[in-house]
Amino acid sequence: MRKFFGPMGTIHRLVVESEVLKENILGDPTARVVDVYVPAGHDGRGLPLLVDLVGTTASGLSHTNWSAFQENMPERLDRLIGEHLMPPVIVAFPDCFTRVGGNQYVNSAATGAWEDFLIDEMLSVIERRFGCGGKGRRGVFGKSSGGYGAITHALRHSDVWAAAACHSGDMGFELCYLPDMPATLRTLAGSNNSIEKWWRGVEEARKRPDGIFTALNVLGMAASYDPDPSKFLGMRLPVTFETCEVIEERWTNWLRHDPVVAVETLGGNLQNLKALYIDCGEKDQFNLLYGARRFVRHLDRLGIAHRYEEFADNHGGVDYRMDESLPYLVRALSA
Repeated sequence: MRKFFGPMGTIHRLVVESEVLKENILGDPTARVVDVYVPAGHDGRGLPLLVDLVGTTASGLSHTNWSAFQENMPERLDRLIGEHLMPPVIVAFPDCFTRVGGNQYVNSAATGAWEDFLIDEMLSVIERRFGCGGKGRRGVFGKSSGGYGAITHALRHSDVWAAAACHSGDMGFELCYLPDMPATLRTLAGSNNSIEKWWRGVEEARKRPDGIFTALNVLGMAASYDPDPSKFLGMRLPVTFETCEVIEERWTNWLRHDPVVAVETLGGNLQNLKALYIDCGEKDQFNLLYGARRFVRHLDRLGIAHRYEEFADNHGGVDYRMDESLPYLVRALSA
C-alpha cells in the first residue's frame, strides 16, 4: 500500500534458465523467475545492484506483490529514492522457493546449488540486461533466512558482493535451532517417526495444517546444512528420535554453516566490503539476538567496520528496518 505518490519505478520480470539447479533432488523447477526493480527515470545503466533474499516460506516475488497496510518493496524503494533518502539503485527479487519451504542460499546436495545460481547465473543475466552492478557495485540483503544468506554470501564471496545487510539472520545455531528439536520430534512421532510420511501428509493436505512451522523449518534446515541424498528430500535430523540427543557428526555439519562459527575463519574476507549492516530485535523469539551479539563481538575483535543496531521489536513484520539498511548500502555502493 503506497505511502509515496511521486515517480514510480518499473518492475521487469525475467526468467533465468539454470544449469546448476538441474541436479537438485527435490524436483524443483530450474527456470527461475526474477523480478527486477528499475527506478523512475533510469534504464539501469551505471546503477549499483542489490539482491533481496527473503525468509523461509517466502519468495522474492512476494516482495513485489501488493501488500495491505504496508509498503511492498518497490513502493519502499520509490519512497526512499523519491524523497532523496538514498541514490537510485537496481534491485533484484529472485524466486528461490523450494519444495522444503524456503532457501538458505547455499549449495546443497538436496536443495540445489543456490550459491552458484545466484552468483554465476542470475547476476550475469541481470547485469547484461540492465548494464548495472559489476565489481564493487553489488550488494545483498535480507531478513531471517534471507539475512542468513546475505551474511553467509558476504563471508564466502566478498569478491562478488561489496555490501551486505543482515536483518535478524539465523546465527548461533545452538540457540535458534536446537530448542526446536523436541517439538519437531513430537510432531514426527504422530507419523511413526517417518519424515517422508509426515512431509507427504503436509503436501497432500487440502489445507496446510496448523502448527507445522517448527518441524517444517527444522527439516528444511537439515536439507540445507547436512543433506543426505539417499534420504527422502535429503533430510536427516541431527538428534536421535528416542531421546533427542545430539548426533555429533550431524550437528558438526550444521555448525560449519553457522555464521558465528564461520566468522572465525572467514571473517577477514569482510574487510573487502564497502558496507556491512547487521540488526536484530531485542525480543526476537528465535533467540537470534544472542547470535547477532556473538557475531558482532567477533567483528569487533577482528577490527571489521560495520554498523550494528538492536531495536525494540520481535522477529515478525520488521521490513521497516530496511529504511535504515538500504540507504546505508546504496550510498556505499554509489561512492
